Amino acid sequence: MTNSRAPTADENPAGIDLALKPPPGYSSLGRLERTLRRGEFAVTTELNPPDSANPLDVYERAAIFDGWVDAINAVDASGANCHMSSVGICALLTRMGYAPIMQIACRDKNRIAIQGDVLGGAAMGVANMLCLTGDGVQAGDQPGAKPVFDLDCMSLLETIRIMRDNGKFLSGRKLMTPPQVFLGAAINPFAPPYDFRPYRLGKKIAAGAQFVQSQYCFDVPMFRTYMQKVRDLGYTEKCFILCGVGPLASAKTAKWIRSNVPGIHIPDAIIKRLEGAQDQKKEGKQLCIDIINEVKEIPGVSGVHVMAYRQEEYVAEIVDESGVLKGRQPWKREIRRDDQIVADRPAHLIQA
Repeated sequence: MTNSRAPTADENPAGIDLALKPPPGYSSLGRLERTLRRGEFAVTTELNPPDSANPLDVYERAAIFDGWVDAINAVDASGANCHMSSVGICALLTRMGYAPIMQIACRDKNRIAIQGDVLGGAAMGVANMLCLTGDGVQAGDQPGAKPVFDLDCMSLLETIRIMRDNGKFLSGRKLMTPPQVFLGAAINPFAPPYDFRPYRLGKKIAAGAQFVQSQYCFDVPMFRTYMQKVRDLGYTEKCFILCGVGPLASAKTAKWIRSNVPGIHIPDAIIKRLEGAQDQKKEGKQLCIDIINEVKEIPGVSGVHVMAYRQEEYVAEIVDESGVLKGRQPWKREIRRDDQIVADRPAHLIQA
């Protein structure tokens, strides 16, 4: 007896029990890649990882982004400070249907562990991976830790690209099922040597980067100059560029970041604007909106990456008031009737 039921859009037409394949020209089944390739202005953000083993701490932090972002970065011990792992956060987010971007830093793991995490992440449904070298251990709160740095961001991009496109580990051993992932990297147009930065993007594209997220942009003219060179080199035809933006809580915070966080450039004019505001936190949010409205008009910019550390509740307001979605609503988690059943099951098993 044959099954005459027609497959849905999310099923393989060759059989509902078979895995979907990315559309022609796509690397993944992820919503972020689909959004970017459709030419829509994408919005991504970061989830502040908890110092906790409670999954609710992740879900509560993710819920405030519902309906406003296309993907959520699961941060991998940024600043060399330990938090819940990027892999763990991705496991929780994919379970609920969110689209995570799994950050992978080379600082803490060798190529064996990293390749295993890539397969594990892809098996959980992670469609986006962001390759980072990672901050040195001296930057964190456990400077006695031993750094690994077996790979760097370039060789990590190449590693995952080989796994995906050639179906092999670095050793040459074949994979049964390659990971279907959209590859990303980070860029910093605001750190010297400025003239070299566009060419470094080219190296990352050659290594496998398909999208990039920039460091915080507080100097739009500098970013505009960078993008002009990137366009001249033809890189915007090969890679989607998301500009990093975020609110500043106060002029004092801005001064501290400028002095203590390497790679973040904050012009004096930004600090003066905050100092002159009656409500500096509100002004910091408006500043972020103003920057978004400027960078979205720069040719070659495909989206923004909103980093609102400890101000995550502002992300929805920033995205809404900037109007970048143009009426489009990204994926929003719908509460299902079986959610409570799933939540209650572990307690039931423990009692039994």
